[in-house]
Amino acid sequence: MRHGGKLLIDQLEIQGATCAFTVPGESFLAALDGLHDSNRIKTIICRQEGGASMMAEAWGKITGEPGVCFVTRGPGAANAMSGLHIARQDSTPMLAFVGMPSSGHEDREAFQEIDIKQVFSSLVKWAAVIRQTERIPEYVSHALHVARSGRPGPVVLGLPEDMLASKCDAVDAKPARTAQPAPRAEDLALLQEKLASAQRPLMIIGGPGWSPAAQKATEAFAERCDLPVAAAFRYQDYFDNRHRCYVGCAGIGLEPALAAAIKDADVLLVLGARLGEMTTAGYTLLGIPDPKPFLIHIHASPDELGSVYRPDLAIAANARTFTEALARIAPPSKITWSARRAELRAAYEQSLKPIPMPGAVKMAEIMRTVSELLPADGIVTNGAGNFAAFVHRYFQYKGYRTCLAPTSGSMGYGLPAAIAAKLAHPTRPVVSVQGDGDFLMTGQELATAVQFSLPVIVIIANNGMYGTIRAHQERAYPRRVVGTTLINPDFAAYARSFGATGYTIEATADFAPAFCAALASNRPSVIELKLDPEALSPRKTLTDMRDGR
Repeated sequence: MRHGGKLLIDQLEIQGATCAFTVPGESFLAALDGLHDSNRIKTIICRQEGGASMMAEAWGKITGEPGVCFVTRGPGAANAMSGLHIARQDSTPMLAFVGMPSSGHEDREAFQEIDIKQVFSSLVKWAAVIRQTERIPEYVSHALHVARSGRPGPVVLGLPEDMLASKCDAVDAKPARTAQPAPRAEDLALLQEKLASAQRPLMIIGGPGWSPAAQKATEAFAERCDLPVAAAFRYQDYFDNRHRCYVGCAGIGLEPALAAAIKDADVLLVLGARLGEMTTAGYTLLGIPDPKPFLIHIHASPDELGSVYRPDLAIAANARTFTEALARIAPPSKITWSARRAELRAAYEQSLKPIPMPGAVKMAEIMRTVSELLPADGIVTNGAGNFAAFVHRYFQYKGYRTCLAPTSGSMGYGLPAAIAAKLAHPTRPVVSVQGDGDFLMTGQELATAVQFSLPVIVIIANNGMYGTIRAHQERAYPRRVVGTTLINPDFAAYARSFGATGYTIEATADFAPAFCAALASNRPSVIELKLDPEALSPRKTLTDMRDGR
């Protein structure tokens, strides 16, 4: 006989879970009791449910296994929605367990009561409530299958307090096994035929389900075919940026040469990416629903194929099965696009050269320094803001899952993601680059990093504003600034108050020594960059935006 909390944790162990992120609540005390006895699952106590859910999402991204978080009802569940939204838009497997009032009080608007299905159904792949203790194995098994299958995503399960506390004699479920869609032989034959006749082919990669092996297979395919490869928004780590076939990121701040190449392609091979708003420059690069290029779209979920753009060849396959099949595709006997690939590569390499900007601290040069000094397996995380344009433009990603960033554009993601990454890979250096407004949305999680002795490095780009909104504000309503100016703390002192190390950088030359010291440290570190507000983007100053230049 086991109580529901113990039964639940046993199921998670059987399914392979090794980490759970939580802010404790009285509604799921039995689950916490189950975690107490677990020798497999490490319990990470967080400081706000938004941070906990973002950590779980980042864990799902970097490990490929569903991230797990436990939050309480009402406000706890509301706070956790930020991470669930990221998981949904980023196709990340994730399980969120929400404590609930006892079943006898249901529908009375009991203390912090919410309707789990009604609140979460539009936000996640599946939302349900476990009302019978003996069905816990069934629900957890179903949740894992849903979270991992097709286009992965988040699942929410409600846990009534009395259901968790009740004891029963239940049979454990076997580990979940999901279907692996794979390309058909005729699909591969048509792909090879179209590639052989192409004059201006281009490949775009992204999406869920990748691995180091998938990256290497894709690089080998591109090498054989001398094929230009672009990464979808915030998937730059799926292809070594130093490789001659890598031609840049199809995302925010898209280079004109790459935008023109996407528009002008005659064969567009899209592997795993959804071709969402950010990757298509607001849906302007390709015609809807019929793109100009011959579109070959590969995705793990058949429902995604044709959801916006009608593919000429739709292939239901995941990254693993498709990249394994790439070895069977022979390169064209005559490759006619090598010069075009070289031009696109040259344009990408030119974009790595910093453009002069105002201020004593140059964000572009800082990111080039981080790119050069961080070991190749180092992980870089970031949230959202204008600062991120500098990260994605000037940092070169060398290997798979060295980038953790929300395609959903959620602020506050960088520090929770860094904590999850360091827990998953303790020996790899982890750097989080954040804006000042971005950092303070989840900055309290620095306490989590200190509590669990996680030596993450946080670089804060402090320009005293919500930069992205200020940029839009100045373009749309020049000189009518409201709601975007920030008064910030001394971030280095803030870090020290938690027990972390703090540095303040007021000149570019001071950054490298501080960064090297942080890399060598065994404590969390915060490096504050004092930026000139004029240096708002990699290409334009604040004045340029205001004056419409």
